[in-house]
Amino acid sequence: MTWHLHFLGTGAAHAVELGSSSAVVERDGKPLLLIDCGPDTLDRYLAAYGELPQNIYITHTHMDHVGGMERLFTRLWFNEALRGRTRVFAHAALVPWLQARIADYPGVLAEGGVNYWEAFRLVPCSRGFWLEGWWFDVFATRHHRPDTSFGIGLHGSFVFTGDTRPIPEVLAHYAEAPALIAHDCGLHGNPSHTGIDDIERDYEAALRERLLLYHYGSAADGAALAARGYRIAATGERIALTPPAPPRADAG
Repeated sequence: MTWHLHFLGTGAAHAVELGSSSAVVERDGKPLLLIDCGPDTLDRYLAAYGELPQNIYITHTHMDHVGGMERLFTRLWFNEALRGRTRVFAHAALVPWLQARIADYPGVLAEGGVNYWEAFRLVPCSRGFWLEGWWFDVFATRHHRPDTSFGIGLHGSFVFTGDTRPIPEVLAHYAEAPALIAHDCGLHGNPSHTGIDDIERDYEAALRERLLLYHYGSAADGAALAARGYRIAATGERIALTPPAPPRADAG
């Protein structure tokens, strides 16, 4: 069994040319889980796989991470074979934000009589969730305010932080070696995002060696990060992953 992390986009919100940051967990060359669905993500997913996603995980509800959900709703609702089958996994604390951001507009269809979430299968979670026999860890990150952003990981294989400030204590628990760490990082940090100086201050050398940086501000910024010796995710790149270990003792 082979595992990959396929980056559909790697850019910060303003880096349109890099695509909205999102990735697909692939198992044996097939998509298993889409992480985030920004404004351009659905087109990129369709171009890569020729079908709509069956499973989505949402890290947080900024529009560069959920802006594609309205269009996906329309595609699912008007296809009775797909309606209600695509699972949306999200931390329970995000459900009110998801409702407010993407589902609460009056009259989701002009014809009326439609509830937004009937097009999907919403699966709230807290510590994590099961998907096709695999346990995915879910953990809080640091982005704007508490309980609004959550990363995801597959034990022994990878973690994907979503937007975050440094979280060394969290990664020490969820990202044990040899797991790849896909981490938000720009050339310069700010109160909601990690910068390269934050990485070098807050993370030990052994952990930095496993970082794969994404959510940077431009191709030039990515090149500058690479010039400092870091591995940078490229839009469209498939990263080979270590096969996951058995679920953690506290799974389920």
